[in-house]
Amino acid sequence: MRKVKGMKNTWAVVTGGSSGLGVAFAERLAAEGADVWLAARSQDKLRDVADRISGEFGVATRISVVDLSDDEARAAFMAELRDARVSHLVNNAGFAQIGSFADSDPERTTEMLELNVVALTDLIHAVLPGMHERGRGAIINVASTGAFQPTPSMAAYAASKAYVLNLSAALWQELKGTGIRVLASCPGPTETDFWTVAGNDSVLKNRRTPQQVVDATMDGLRRNRPVVIDGAWNKALAFAARFAPVQAQTAVSHYVTTR
Repeated sequence: MRKVKGMKNTWAVVTGGSSGLGVAFAERLAAEGADVWLAARSQDKLRDVADRISGEFGVATRISVVDLSDDEARAAFMAELRDARVSHLVNNAGFAQIGSFADSDPERTTEMLELNVVALTDLIHAVLPGMHERGRGAIINVASTGAFQPTPSMAAYAASKAYVLNLSAALWQELKGTGIRVLASCPGPTETDFWTVAGNDSVLKNRRTPQQVVDATMDGLRRNRPVVIDGAWNKALAFAARFAPVQAQTAVSHYVTTR
């Protein structure tokens, strides 16, 4: 198995690595020869994924059982990252809530923002010094097509992903010429357990596969793009949202997420 060029004795870190997009990213990085470090809350699932990837692709694997929405647990994980040679960071961990903001659980909303926004930002801070020192690295932040417009019924989630999108694009510009690539991957509806966790698996049934999202993302990373949107229909909707009045944006997104 060939190693990623220049990445000997380094780790590709994938958060939310026990299922869905996280597993698909881990498999792709392992297929390209990277040793993979998976982080999530479920030890059994992480171990199963790590053992399978190690056996199938012949790479080293490592797991961290951690709740990244917990600041103390996150701080301990960040300390491990600072001491490691991280070649890739895939900030994939996150979740959504579907429904009226007024009816949502405030504690659950805070937990979501802690994971989607604060943890993602903290982990970037943890790996950047080492990447700067080595003069290379890649950071993939999983955002969403919901980042391109206000989204009633997923209001706080879409707002959190708008943060991810804008932070990633800004860092892409700041880090030009350093050898560090930053990309916001913006999938639309994808066939994972995301919707079950969000509380409604009946919406947005025209979904892409995790492998399609990863294909588009890794192609964009090779091209050093700041933003990647998977799927022609998703690209068209995101492009149209940039020019539509906010009233139209919210009306359309509300219809799409509740039909």
